[in-house]
Amino acid sequence: MASHPPNYDDRFTPPLRYEDGNTNSLGSNLDSKQDPYEHYDEKPEIGDSKQADVGSSSYGLNRGFSSRSTASTTMTRAGADATRDEPHFPEPDTSSNNPFASSLAPQIEVGDSKDALVGAKANPARSSRYQDLEYSDPYAQTRAGALPPTKGSGPVGKFFNVARYPLEQRIENKKRGIGIQDRPYVVYLLSAAMLGVIIYELVANAKQQGSPISLKPVINPMLGPSGSALINLGARFPPCMKTVQDVPLSTPIACMNNTENPISQICTVEDLCIPTGKEPNQWFRFIVPIFLHAGIIHFLLNMFAQMSLSAQIEREMGSGGFLLVYFAAGIFGNVLGGNFSLVGVPSVGASGAIFGTLAVTWVDLFAHWRYHYRPVRKLLFMTLELAIGVAIGFIPYVDNFAHLGGFLMGLLVGTFFYPVISETKRHKWFMWIFRLAALPVAIVLFVLLLRNFYTSDPYAACKGCRYLSCIPSAANNRCQGTGMF
Repeated sequence: MASHPPNYDDRFTPPLRYEDGNTNSLGSNLDSKQDPYEHYDEKPEIGDSKQADVGSSSYGLNRGFSSRSTASTTMTRAGADATRDEPHFPEPDTSSNNPFASSLAPQIEVGDSKDALVGAKANPARSSRYQDLEYSDPYAQTRAGALPPTKGSGPVGKFFNVARYPLEQRIENKKRGIGIQDRPYVVYLLSAAMLGVIIYELVANAKQQGSPISLKPVINPMLGPSGSALINLGARFPPCMKTVQDVPLSTPIACMNNTENPISQICTVEDLCIPTGKEPNQWFRFIVPIFLHAGIIHFLLNMFAQMSLSAQIEREMGSGGFLLVYFAAGIFGNVLGGNFSLVGVPSVGASGAIFGTLAVTWVDLFAHWRYHYRPVRKLLFMTLELAIGVAIGFIPYVDNFAHLGGFLMGLLVGTFFYPVISETKRHKWFMWIFRLAALPVAIVLFVLLLRNFYTSDPYAACKGCRYLSCIPSAANNRCQGTGMF
């Protein structure tokens, strides 16, 4: 019956009938052409404890009160109040297969407290009243965060935030942009650490030059410390990492406290980065530059991308997988830049790591094309975003190879760790083929480029690659030589 509440089976809802023998009762009205709602025009008196009045009033509230009232109806109600019995409601049949039968038992009785009513509405599973279910929000928990998984996934799964969610829930969460965790804890931690580092950089430069921003002899366009200060603080600078024939440790370079042009305070590469008597083998310069920035503008641009783009990627893939993608992309970007960038130019920034998280958005787009809203428009926007990032890589102290290398490694590692929804076995097999191919390729690239950096001449492998991160000008000798500043 269309008028019955959804929680009740047809067997449980016979027409309400008062057994008082009165021809004007509700049962008679239902069989006749009279208005069946005439009995409910009047509200029960205050203090009336009869459940018949309460039941009839609630029935009228649910159906809507009639605006018509007749004298016969009034007389009938006055005569029947003293003699009629309470209405008969069917008892739930818990032995049947009705899925709602078990939920019919805990009915809320008349006179229940307000807390009981609120509790029943907050938890629809404990209430069989269709009014409660009608106003309950089935997506309330989803908006607050992802619903709990159906099964646990062990210690490794907890680290990567991998859980066995129902397929329909994962698809719905993907369309809504809901990830598998609420907050990007790794992004918050990394951003706080980078804020502390940029402050330390500016303080260190102020101690040497009297100003937190290098204005003399050369202005830093990123509004940050001098190139010598960046080298001393841990920038990626190949002469400090290996023996470079064109830039030996005795090469003269401006000291950190130099503010004159031509240079009056002359130091050597060894003075800036190598302790006396030590060999240039500072491999940690592949990692430390991720936390350094060329200046305030560079820092703000990276933090904007990190707190928006990278944060969303961490929410979607979990802190464990995000951490591996972030550092793999950042380190590989510095390895690629160490091979093909000008050896005399220092490089800093988290751009390579951020480009790695940008690559994960491409993995998500192509793996979940059907779940994205206007995917073609999104692809065009992401292409423009990538082009802008590459253009920024030509700014001094920023390395385009770090951007491109981070993006490539983000594609490979992100393909392996990003949680992909597969509705069909064919899609699932394709994804596992890509994953099993991506991880070995990433390892091989790391090994080959590290070997090439330490044992071979990087420029011999690709003489024209330097132009991907250098605009030819008189200041850099048309991108030839070392590019020493």
